[in-house]
Amino acid sequence: MFGPLDGMFRFMMRTGNLTVVDAAGVRHRYGDGSGPAVAFRITDRTTERRLFLRPALAIGEAYMDGTVVLESGTLVELLGVLMSNHDQLDRHPLHRFIAGAAVAVRRWHMHNPIHKSKANVAHHYDLSNAFYRLFLDEDMQYSCAYFERPAATLEDAQFAKKRHIAAKLQLQPGQRVLDIGSGWGGMAITLAQLTDVEVVGVTLSVEQHRLATERATALGLSDRVRFELRDYREINERFDRIVSVGMFEHVGVNHYAAYFGAVRDRLTDDGVALIHSIGRRSPPGTTGKWLRKYIFPGGYSPALSETLAAVERSGLWSLDIEVLRLHYADTLAHWQARFQAARDRVADMYDERFCRMWEFYLAACEQVFRVGDCMVFQLQLARKRDAVPITRTYLYETEARLRQTPDTPIDRPAIAAAGR
Repeated sequence: MFGPLDGMFRFMMRTGNLTVVDAAGVRHRYGDGSGPAVAFRITDRTTERRLFLRPALAIGEAYMDGTVVLESGTLVELLGVLMSNHDQLDRHPLHRFIAGAAVAVRRWHMHNPIHKSKANVAHHYDLSNAFYRLFLDEDMQYSCAYFERPAATLEDAQFAKKRHIAAKLQLQPGQRVLDIGSGWGGMAITLAQLTDVEVVGVTLSVEQHRLATERATALGLSDRVRFELRDYREINERFDRIVSVGMFEHVGVNHYAAYFGAVRDRLTDDGVALIHSIGRRSPPGTTGKWLRKYIFPGGYSPALSETLAAVERSGLWSLDIEVLRLHYADTLAHWQARFQAARDRVADMYDERFCRMWEFYLAACEQVFRVGDCMVFQLQLARKRDAVPITRTYLYETEARLRQTPDTPIDRPAIAAAGR
């Protein structure tokens, strides 16, 4: 029974040091012996068959169910060695066919009208706020941080991300800002604290909307910061600035024209938008079935090629494009460490299988940024080519000025209430 899977591993594994113990207890070694020694055991023949037919889905489910058991090395190391050889797996005849079939139907998986978007958001983001509080930074930023220094704390790196975005937005007192996908409110609140602007945040998550509103009230900002439980497609006002962090991944390729059309139509004539999103180095593809099934239904991390094609058709100017490479890998490593420190509490909230699902998710995402194809991009967009100065000097000068701004207060009582 292990024969086809053995053949797949021998075809795939060009580097690394991997040992697989099959259901009969026989040990099989793969790779060139480089890197950390990693070994896992398969407990039954059904799992062997599933790993051969759908490896990307089956490895996650088998880890969740305990039918794949680590014997040496860490989960992060295991996923690292598998992802390092994934390009070779894509050349395997069976898996090349499966990948091609997935691309053919990807638009169906990413069909996200408003009612479906609400359900997809609830699946992931309406887990309890208390759960997310266990592993996120103090401001509950659930997106890539910006590590200006390798030794920066997660809190410092997340604030640096918000400061970096604020500098690109070139905020001026009295401006109105739209935050598409406002999360737990940290970005909107920080922008209002750094500059005297009015911010409207929109989200489809009931839990996020509740906490974000409580936070703005606790800080006395409810006159300038408000959050609405609405889809971005339902907004009709115009804004001087638009920011969207970690939301574009949920739009889906079917809706890129509507998304960038909405950004264009909601901006004032001299407005500026900043879109921060996970992307991929490789050409357009699909979302892995495990991630789509268990974590982000309807989600997709786009290639720059398909993103910029949609921007071009919208008539917007791309004023600046920045690619952040290893920042998200480091962010996820911080989240994983905090998750593991709170693992017993997570098990009390949910169960062991949920814990294994989330540690697999965090580990897999870390490695797809560290050795795989994923990165983060920031697009600065505008209706006019001269909406910001024509060199980046302004960006560095603004960031330097914002670094001199006293630390903005964190609404600790409101965030602590997320644990109730």
